[in-house]
Amino acid sequence: MNEPQGGAATHRLETQGLVLSYGDAPVVDDLSVAIPDGRITVIVGANGCGKSTLLRGMARLVTPVRGAVLLDGKSVHHTPSKEVARVLGLLPQAPVAPEGITVTDLVGRGRYPHQGWFRHWGTADDEAVAHALAGTGTTELADRRIEDMSGGQRQRVWIAMALAQETDLLLLDEPTTYLDLAHQIDVLDLLTDLNRQRGTTIVVVMHDLNLACRYADHMIAMAGGAVAAQGAPSAVVTTELVQQVFGLESLVVADPVSRTPTVVPIGRHHCADPVPAR
Repeated sequence: MNEPQGGAATHRLETQGLVLSYGDAPVVDDLSVAIPDGRITVIVGANGCGKSTLLRGMARLVTPVRGAVLLDGKSVHHTPSKEVARVLGLLPQAPVAPEGITVTDLVGRGRYPHQGWFRHWGTADDEAVAHALAGTGTTELADRRIEDMSGGQRQRVWIAMALAQETDLLLLDEPTTYLDLAHQIDVLDLLTDLNRQRGTTIVVVMHDLNLACRYADHMIAMAGGAVAAQGAPSAVVTTELVQQVFGLESLVVADPVSRTPTVVPIGRHHCADPVPAR
């Protein structure tokens, strides 16, 4: 488990009886969770289980049908946007950039919450943008237009924008999408550095269960819009949990490097007596 070393402020993010819906049927149903401060929390679950919707609700992009999302005891949905954005940053799925915008300009938009009537762009903003570009390996792309880059390059630039915001809470929805394995590890290592050095509280939605186990201090496994289990990955990830949440037969063994749980899927062609195809 990571031990944060930095000086990020302590903030409490939690949901109480949260119900989120895009129609008649709830996607997140009566969900109450508390995000551990100064830790990396990873939310996992099958497609459609509500994990991305939960993240969007915590970032005030989806209005609750019932219940509340509380930041330091106050509803995020009743707090001014700029006030929330100074504390809580979000990288959503499939963000869209304005046409013709350059990398530097997009990353610079992460500094918007720090601007105001009496606070204009300054050296601290330049340094934050430069640090975010360097940390995501996108410095050499600074003058490129977003539409001229590959999906993986774009994703790293969006992550740079989220980092440039320099919030104490950072929510990321599938940040490793479009990235090859080496860049996935780079991004997750970068988030771990951010957590350890600044004490930033990080919440990540991930599909890769084994990478989630490696990088999470706290794991929330969701099924059917509710929490199926939560806690340290070693306590959460079992063969029973994988069957319950993903409908998948598996073996759970210790990762030989990190000693965290590793899920070995068992498909029809991976058992001693393969099941004939239908």
